[in-house]
Amino acid sequence: MHVRIRLFAQLRELMGSEFLDEEFAESAVTVADLQRRLEESRPALRPHLPSLALAINEEYCIDASTEIGERDEVALIQPISGGEGGTAPFLVTHDPLDRDALREVVRTDASGAVVLFEGVVRNHHEGRAVARLEYEAYASMAERQLETAAREVLAEFADREVHRIAAHHRIGMLEIGEVSLIVAVSASHRGDAFEAALRAVDRIKETVPVWKREHGLDGSVWQEGVSPRPAEAEHPAGA
Repeated sequence: MHVRIRLFAQLRELMGSEFLDEEFAESAVTVADLQRRLEESRPALRPHLPSLALAINEEYCIDASTEIGERDEVALIQPISGGEGGTAPFLVTHDPLDRDALREVVRTDASGAVVLFEGVVRNHHEGRAVARLEYEAYASMAERQLETAAREVLAEFADREVHRIAAHHRIGMLEIGEVSLIVAVSASHRGDAFEAALRAVDRIKETVPVWKREHGLDGSVWQEGVSPRPAEAEHPAGA
C-alpha cells in the first residue's frame, strides 16, 4: 500500500519536499503503523514526531488505530502559530481582511453585543525586531478547523446567549500593523461575547494549521508554536 504525506512550512523545508511517500507491504495500514514507519525511516523527523499531529482528509486523527485508505489525503501538522477577506463565516485568504463585513456575518437582531478581535502584526517578538511576518496555511483544512473551533465554543456556551461566531485568517507576507486574524462573536450580553471571543481565539491558535515566519534584520525564522490540540470529540452545535 502506498501512503503520501503532505508537509508544510518548517517540515517541508526540513525534508526538502512537499510530500513524503511510504510503501507498505500490508494492504491495511493504521496511523500507528505510519508513525512507526516515519520514526524508523525518517531520522530527520524523529525529534519532531512527539509534537506532530496527523490529519486525514483535512480532519485531525487522534485514534492511532484508525486505518488509512489508499486514496486518503494524509498530512503532518507541526506546532501551529495561529491569524481574512470575504463574507464567508470561515475563510483563509491572501486578501486584506474586512472587519465590517465579518461583523455583519455574526450580527443578529437579538445581539446586544458584537465583539471583534483583531490579531495585528507587531514589530517585535521575544526580544527580536520583526520587519514583517509571512503566514502559511494548510488552507482547506484551516477553514474547516476555523469552523470546528467555532462549533466547539458555541457548544461550550450552549447555556448562554451566544449567537454566532465567525473567523477569517490572512496568509502571505504581512507588514507591521496589518491584520492577520479577525474573530467576530455576537451575543445578547457583552460579558458572554467577550468570554466566547477569547475562547474562540484560543482554540484557533491551538488547532488551525497556520504557521508564520518572522523576517528581520538577522534573516528569517519560523516561529515556534504549540502542538495541535484537537478536541476529543466533535460538538454538535452549529455555527
